Amino acid sequence: MTQVAIKLEDIALGYGSTPVQQGLSFEIQRSDVFIIMGGSGCGKSTVMRGLTGLLPPLQGRVRLQGQSLWEIAESARTQLLRGVGVMYQSGALWSSMTLEENVSLPLEQYTRLLPGQIRELAEYKLALVGLAGFGGYYPGQISGGMRKRVGVARAMALDPDILFFDEPSAGLDPLSARRLDDLILELRDSLGTTMVVITHDLDSIFLIGDDAVFLDAETRTMLTTGNPKQLRDHSEIAEVRAFLRRGEP
Repeated sequence: MTQVAIKLEDIALGYGSTPVQQGLSFEIQRSDVFIIMGGSGCGKSTVMRGLTGLLPPLQGRVRLQGQSLWEIAESARTQLLRGVGVMYQSGALWSSMTLEENVSLPLEQYTRLLPGQIRELAEYKLALVGLAGFGGYYPGQISGGMRKRVGVARAMALDPDILFFDEPSAGLDPLSARRLDDLILELRDSLGTTMVVITHDLDSIFLIGDDAVFLDAETRTMLTTGNPKQLRDHSEIAEVRAFLRRGEP
């Protein structure tokens, strides 16, 4: 099996005929924590939509697990995307459903497991994110940090090879954000899952990032790729240094 989980080949992404980002060519290695970073409005979420099969590219090729995502049959693409999980910024939990029911939903929709098996798996996924015993709670009864972890558990329901996180620390206090970062690393280390994290939180970037791409809003393209700490200390690009050093030279 290839060591490259995702490969972008001269990708342009946007809406209508207007590119939000273009000229994107980079690789995401299997079992890495890969950071998509850049300032507000640079198109991070648009790129995530392109990588998760929600937005066809205007040009170029997205290879997922070695297969060209938009050059295979729709049925094959649907099957390939079963190996992708997404934790959305808000958590996107159903408020009228318990935590167990939220995590069970993908299993009910996409598997033929019996109700008892689904319940056991949902409990197991909640335990993996540190929420054993909370299955009967509703989203409104738990903290924001816990809701984020439920979002991770649901994203993991179908045992994906690749997990996407959209601004996972947004709205969290520093301690909760750190716990979520630790959870991402624990899951990567224990399960070997490839993690793609969209964030502008520098503490998270330096703590969890193995590799990264920096997107620029002005030029609408990537400026560089590399390990975040190496980019902070050695990048020759002023915009990248300013972002990673909080504006310091």
